[in-house]
Amino acid sequence: MSIGAEVAAHLPFLRRYARALTGSQSTGDAFVQATLEAALVDEDLAQTLTGGRVPLYAAFNKVWSSAYMEIGEESTGGLHERAAQDQLKKITPINRQALLLTTVEDFSAAEAAEIMGVSADDVTRLVADAVEEIERESTTSVLIIEDEPLISMQLEDLVRSLGHDICGTAATRTQAQEVVAEKTPGLVLADIQLADGSSGLDAVDDILQSVSVPVIFITAYPERLLTGDRTEPTYLITKPFHEDTVRAAISQALFFGSARPLG
Repeated sequence: MSIGAEVAAHLPFLRRYARALTGSQSTGDAFVQATLEAALVDEDLAQTLTGGRVPLYAAFNKVWSSAYMEIGEESTGGLHERAAQDQLKKITPINRQALLLTTVEDFSAAEAAEIMGVSADDVTRLVADAVEEIERESTTSVLIIEDEPLISMQLEDLVRSLGHDICGTAATRTQAQEVVAEKTPGLVLADIQLADGSSGLDAVDDILQSVSVPVIFITAYPERLLTGDRTEPTYLITKPFHEDTVRAAISQALFFGSARPLG
């Protein structure tokens, strides 16, 4: 497989990680682009990228680690972009890196350690620190849009275990509208394909017409939404999911307080 084909196979998932780390589609994509541009001018770096996801994420990590404070200190962009930048100044990014790499991206502690240039023990400690930060967050009310009853119940139990409330559940776009008409959620967890053939994307668009709220999408095919062709969801979880993955995404979404996909 050529270097280009190798990188292309992993690129949608690197973009997912980058936007979750930065809270922004545009900022995340800018770091991914900078990583690819660095590989174009550094033949040794380019050759390492044939080794799979770990060296690609490691290359990204070097770019991010050297430049994130410059991004965080800017005051450009729209309301949500500025909010994300403000939040980046208030937390040690390395903790979130360790958490996202081992949960959302499903790397082992050893692989995350290689990516970050630290030891596996350091990764374990950093993840524990990030979990403590999650536990200190204020509670909110969550709307779950999911047409599979067992998955909906699993998400309800998880959300409650984190100290949050459930403002309602919905299996269709219409049901989601009915819930929001009565209660305003502080966070939305949404499946993409719903029971009656309606779309979770459309259901969320309805909600965002009237209220600004962070959204996490859950889908079996995240790469279909990570094409770069249009504004995309900031937070995507792959089905079947691990509870730690949902926990990490909830933490990031509430941390940045980003309602709409940031483009």
